[in-house]
Amino acid sequence: MALEIDEKSLKHGVLTLVVTLVEVIQEALETQAVRRLEGGDLTEEEQDRLGEALMELDEAMDEIKAEHGITASVEDLHRGLDDVVDEVVDKLINPSRWAEEEGKNIT
Repeated sequence: MALEIDEKSLKHGVLTLVVTLVEVIQEALETQAVRRLEGGDLTEEEQDRLGEALMELDEAMDEIKAEHGITASVEDLHRGLDDVVDEVVDKLINPSRWAEEEGKNIT
């Protein structure tokens, strides 16, 4: 049995994954930038350059998503990743709930 691969669908999926991961990294960079701003660690010039670089990255990502028609796919994947992270954090914060859920799955 031959494996048939839809090249267009594969490229769409890979691009969606890459763009979503870049957006997740971008969010982490933005969070770190805010911390540095609030901590007074940046000069005014550094603040301007950082803000401009983050805006340019945001614009570039929007252009890529629009050009390739993956805006909705990226949003869906991002939402899914957010749900996974929320679940993991919840299990770390509420280990007793996690233990109860694992007990239910075993029986």
